[in-house]
Amino acid sequence: GALKPGQSGKNVVALRNRLIRMGYLSRQLSTTYDTAMQRAVQQFQQDHGLEPDGVAGSGTLAMINTSAKARLQSVLVAMERERWINLPNGLGSRHVWVNLTDFSAAIIDDDKVTFRTRSVIGKDQSGRRSPEFSDEMEHLVINPQWFVPRSIVTKEYLPQLKANPYAVSHLRVTDSRGREVNRGSVNFNAYSARSFPFAMSQPSGPRNALGRVKFMFPNKHNIYLHDTPAKALFEREVRAFSHGCIRLNDPYDFAYTVLARQEEDPIKFFHTYLESGREARVDLDQTIPVHIVYRTVFTDARGKAHYRRDIYGRDAAILDALKAQGVAVGATSS
Repeated sequence: GALKPGQSGKNVVALRNRLIRMGYLSRQLSTTYDTAMQRAVQQFQQDHGLEPDGVAGSGTLAMINTSAKARLQSVLVAMERERWINLPNGLGSRHVWVNLTDFSAAIIDDDKVTFRTRSVIGKDQSGRRSPEFSDEMEHLVINPQWFVPRSIVTKEYLPQLKANPYAVSHLRVTDSRGREVNRGSVNFNAYSARSFPFAMSQPSGPRNALGRVKFMFPNKHNIYLHDTPAKALFEREVRAFSHGCIRLNDPYDFAYTVLARQEEDPIKFFHTYLESGREARVDLDQTIPVHIVYRTVFTDARGKAHYRRDIYGRDAAILDALKAQGVAVGATSS
């Protein structure tokens, strides 16, 4: 069960002693979950990507009980991932850094974080996990339409249309020439995923699945950063809900920061297009490298290590591959 402020007993003492050994709490004799312990738990939670509520629930206790050997394995995998980065121009003096395990997206200028926001990533499900890759952001689309990927159309929406031709009514069904189809005149049960001849899309607007802006870096994965009307999901601790694209909690501020280097008044510039209600493409004068990475351990500017969950199980797969090549991590003191 959870350990909470005000409680006492042997489990609280065990938590106290562990926090002292880990450097989060100064030595003390208190057997009560007091204010000092609560602050220590909150700091631990912040360092491990947990909601800093000061309550040692199951998620927090699982992270506290992770062995030093397991942490060292995470470091080893993170170092291996760093070794894979071999970009001719490096990361870029200005770049976007999306760490999937941290559920965050940041703009980095000359090695300093100038903007950071929470993100929602792909669901931990086959075909929906966000990939890792680097590319160049070329433009923004303000008031975007959403052209539903065919995989989503056939796997998710076609079964609904077969049951009810007027399902997902917020989406348009269009033919090969882009003309809207009268759903009542179509026998959707006559089509399979392979033979379905229609496309689906959603017009611009505040309820659009992409929100009011998307940030484009054309790539084979069809992944990009975008706004979303589903704001409540950003309050979750584990934010893996999308089909693979990266949703941003503060997309407008992200856009202002991106545009600041080419527009004298980026806020006014952005809102001029936004308030028109029409879809608009804004090209960047200078492309910005985007790196979507998967780091379950990283250090901050002060050199302090931060750890995250292996949300997709990718670290475990890499560790197994390293072990197969003879790499071993021995036992360490905790």
